[in-house]
Amino acid sequence: MNDDRAVLRRFYHDHLFRQILPFWLERGIDREHGGYFTGFANSGGRLLHEHKFAWSQGRFAWVWARLANQCASRPEAEQYLALARSGAEFLMRHAVQPDGHASFILSREGRPILLDPQRQPRAAGPGERYDTSTFADCFVIYGLSEYARASGESAAFDFAAGLYDSVEQRLAAGEFRTDPYPTPPGYRQHGVPMIMLETSRELALSADRFDPGRVGEASRPARAAALRRRGSEFALQIMRQQRPAGQDVVIEFLGSDGLIRGDMLGTYVNPGHTLECMWFVIHYAEETGDEEMIREAIAVIRRACEIGWDEEYGGLYQFAHM
Repeated sequence: MNDDRAVLRRFYHDHLFRQILPFWLERGIDREHGGYFTGFANSGGRLLHEHKFAWSQGRFAWVWARLANQCASRPEAEQYLALARSGAEFLMRHAVQPDGHASFILSREGRPILLDPQRQPRAAGPGERYDTSTFADCFVIYGLSEYARASGESAAFDFAAGLYDSVEQRLAAGEFRTDPYPTPPGYRQHGVPMIMLETSRELALSADRFDPGRVGEASRPARAAALRRRGSEFALQIMRQQRPAGQDVVIEFLGSDGLIRGDMLGTYVNPGHTLECMWFVIHYAEETGDEEMIREAIAVIRRACEIGWDEEYGGLYQFAHM
């Protein structure tokens, strides 16, 4: 077993540093306006558009910042940090509108845009909004939080923390937007506690360093302690509500009353989404020392692969049912 893990570790390390990163270093960096190009054809051979989705920009800033953090002793660390700064500064300049909400799509230069049916950029019309997905805000927070720790720049943490507070206000008011897959009326979706768990956990790590004011529980700064409490609430929502009793699955849609429904949406499982979520749950459980939750998450991972794996062609189906 240990030999298998060593082989897998070498494979993923080599694939990351010899294939994935060289592609993006060569083609994915906007050295004129900051941020990153992400709209490539699946083959990687052609850039289809230069639009910048705040969602993708935040995730990419996180990747470069995480590499800078984890490769601090390597000569490439400064390059990774500079690339993270490119995305972080682009987001801080352009992503958030005056109302405190992140735009979902930006032009290459950083203007908020919408796309017409031919995927061409346009301005918002009467009654239209640029903040079509609160998930975008969460990934901006995610990227800037990691960047703050890599760079030591408190301004990035302050920006992320302020945006988090805005997201929490929208969540409390029932205004967390989930485009491009709007939540059907009468339901609430798994993706919201999922992203809020990881976003809260990530920002708490930065709050440990950048919010050293009034001390809260367990001798941590007050904001960090509050973020960890919120993370715990989101983890329990996933593992105790979205996961039906006696079953190792996470369903995508609960009724708006928090109860499981027996209809098509109420039994829908997305195996890939489940795997991503359990990655977040395990992050949380490792930090809190919750060994039981780790075991539960591993059981959910196994079940997602069982019900979702395509035996003929490989890969995971997007739609399954418990």
